[in-house]
Amino acid sequence: MRRTLYNEDHDAFRTTIRNFVAKEVSPHFEEWERAGLVPRNLYRKLGELGVFGIEVPEEFGGAGLETFKYEAIITEEAARAGVFFGAASVHTGLCLGYLKRYATKEQMHRWMPGFISGETMYAIAMTEPGTGSDLAGIKTTARLSEDGTHYVLNGAKTFITGGVQADRVLVICRTSPAPADNRRLGLSILVVDTRSAGYAVGRKLEKIGLRTSDTAELSFTDVEVPVEDILGEEGRAFLYLGENLVQERLGIAVHTTAMAQAAIACALDYTKQRLVFGKPVASFQNTKFVLAECAAETEAAQIMADRALDLHDTGELTAAEAAKLKLFCTEVADRVIDKCLQLHGGYGYMLEYPIARLYADNRVSRIYGGTSEVMKTVIAKDLGL
Repeated sequence: MRRTLYNEDHDAFRTTIRNFVAKEVSPHFEEWERAGLVPRNLYRKLGELGVFGIEVPEEFGGAGLETFKYEAIITEEAARAGVFFGAASVHTGLCLGYLKRYATKEQMHRWMPGFISGETMYAIAMTEPGTGSDLAGIKTTARLSEDGTHYVLNGAKTFITGGVQADRVLVICRTSPAPADNRRLGLSILVVDTRSAGYAVGRKLEKIGLRTSDTAELSFTDVEVPVEDILGEEGRAFLYLGENLVQERLGIAVHTTAMAQAAIACALDYTKQRLVFGKPVASFQNTKFVLAECAAETEAAQIMADRALDLHDTGELTAAEAAKLKLFCTEVADRVIDKCLQLHGGYGYMLEYPIARLYADNRVSRIYGGTSEVMKTVIAKDLGL
């Protein structure tokens, strides 16, 4: 079906991103994959291109566009080319939402120049070695100093995307004990300068996919964080996390749908060229039926994602709808990419073929941003169950 989501401005932006990928990313991507992260100058080039400032209010140096569609276009073009922009999507797709909602004007004036230029990259640290989906169980603590000028941060985080190269990290920590009847209270967000004494980056974790998106362990030993760097109100972080999960889950749905589209393109190209018993693999009925199923499912996911992008831009996308979207799109992508790899036969298991990278990169989509099981719980609650 014809997509009606984008206008001429979006199309021009897509062309710009496609050209950027072809010139600045694709020729170097295999090298970046081997290194396990992208070079810092990629972020500065993205800053020069203006992509980090699209959704930043004009008052703070950005374009002031209240839309997630440009972020979606970047995601779609990266998936189309089989590449990834490292932790750039966390910087804009995740962290910027928190900064725009809860930062003071003073903080925005202080932080946005570096944010927009790519000189100061942001990450967010929620997960801990013993705490994944149960964020209320966070044990990292921040104690206010006796003179009230700074917090003293202690604890550890893991699975932090962009953690190796981040310059500032939004750290979710406990600033006061939780009452017995509500474990969600007492959490706050500190925007931590990674140059601070006591801040340490541990292992760069080796993953099966998304290898250019560096993922790290972090530790904090008596890290002093100025009170001026708390984000929003003390003790309200759990509420803030819930408010921002809608966009995070939308972004994951858009990404996985784009990867499913890319997998179909890979399978079409391969099966038309690959000969078996003297005939192209694409000529067999099984191949036609499998790809027909993949195309139908992926288009359904695309329509759902497009509708969600429209709803999000008007502030109407609910938490339950975002959960349905993420559950459906990630499960569809999982099925589609697996079927497309199968059509490649043994070559689908070889990393020299893009389908293998798509397969590995996609697998985490049913885990991060809330597992599929958590999505089902959210949906069931919305149904009154």
